[in-house]
Amino acid sequence: MTTQAVRVSRFGGPDVLETVEIPDPVAGEGEILVDVEVSDTLLLETVVRWGLGQDYWPVRPPYVPGGGVAGRDQDGRRVAGYTGGYGGYGGYAGKAVAVAAVEVPGGVSLRTAAALLHDATTALALFEATRIGPSDTVLVVGASGGLGALEVQLAKARGATVIAVARGVKLGRLGELGADVLVDSGRPEWPRADVVLDNVGGALGAAAVPLVNPGGRFSAHGAAGGGFTTVDRPDVTVTGIEVAQLPDPDRLRHLAHALELAAEGVLRPLVGQTFPLAEAAAAHAAMEARTVVGKTLLIS
Repeated sequence: MTTQAVRVSRFGGPDVLETVEIPDPVAGEGEILVDVEVSDTLLLETVVRWGLGQDYWPVRPPYVPGGGVAGRDQDGRRVAGYTGGYGGYGGYAGKAVAVAAVEVPGGVSLRTAAALLHDATTALALFEATRIGPSDTVLVVGASGGLGALEVQLAKARGATVIAVARGVKLGRLGELGADVLVDSGRPEWPRADVVLDNVGGALGAAAVPLVNPGGRFSAHGAAGGGFTTVDRPDVTVTGIEVAQLPDPDRLRHLAHALELAAEGVLRPLVGQTFPLAEAAAAHAAMEARTVVGKTLLIS
């Protein structure tokens, strides 16, 4: 038997993604074969596809990208889980093997579950590290992305005051998610904060460094703007992406918690656009062009 998959034929632009038929994958001991309905996407997958960072991600073409899926297992249960590390592990396919998965609770759609797989687990890990509470003012840089939108909601759920920073037209959706202050990233001045959650890095991340109140916290976990932000302030506690690089037990713990919060209505992932699986190249092109809002998903 075969299944449809999207394969990276060689390193390069979105055009190297091709739709192919591959043999059905076989689950090993402790693994789960999933009939995939929704595949998660990450901007990092476009970086790997270009062949950048080969010292960090050893995957080589041909490979099927995608690290997270939601669908049904062989017993018909709705599940969401991880197909491996970041890069190429078979998630862009009609069938995939999950090495770690949880059951999706009733009332939570598979699209919601897929949108939470990476962003929500990252957000919850960041919140553990930064210890955000009701007395904090939180500045979210890059708040219109899938991760940023969840950070806005989690901070509000903890009683914090939230300042959401994003570009122009993307700001509109964030007020609906509970942000107290909306700031266009092109403005020359942003408000001060106790905690900065930097999803972007580069020049935008650097602009947020002097805005942290003494004794505050800075999470320098984003690099889409050209690199992780360097924070040279002894009066600020700095954490980075390392706090979100989780072993499977912690990933599943955070995922189960995120799904519970979604079932309770606390978390609503911002799914800005979906693409059919066969149009994965268009999804990658849109993500790289920064024309997307929130999470981008592939539908099998």
